[in-house]
Amino acid sequence: MHIAVRDTPLDIEAVRRLVEDPGAGAVVVFTGVVRDHSPGHEGVTHLEYEAFLERVEDVLSEVADEAAERWDLTGIAVEHRVGRCEVGEPTVVVAVSAAHRGAAFDAARYGIDELKARAPIWKKEFWPGGEEWSEGA
Repeated sequence: MHIAVRDTPLDIEAVRRLVEDPGAGAVVVFTGVVRDHSPGHEGVTHLEYEAFLERVEDVLSEVADEAAERWDLTGIAVEHRVGRCEVGEPTVVVAVSAAHRGAAFDAARYGIDELKARAPIWKKEFWPGGEEWSEGA
């Protein structure tokens, strides 16, 4: 298992390699990226992420442990950005490997959904003439 929160760009391929395993028949990588709009706001220019650093990696580890227990994984890795992120830039990556694709897909979805619901990470959106903290972040 690999967990990291970083203020530097994410290396998706490096995270994928962390879950490679000879017993894995499937590797699923989910990557969340900054888009150029959000509900009610066109022209989003960038995002800024903040996290409760003393707790966030523990929460990500809990989510990864739960996924590994539930789906017999051969590997799981989760990385999330903090700081400024530009449009098109990866902000989160969840990589999962398992013997079979169903388990890998299910575990990756669980990982990102639970991360978004539980991790103490907050997102602020910026657009020309405005900014606001995103609901549900």
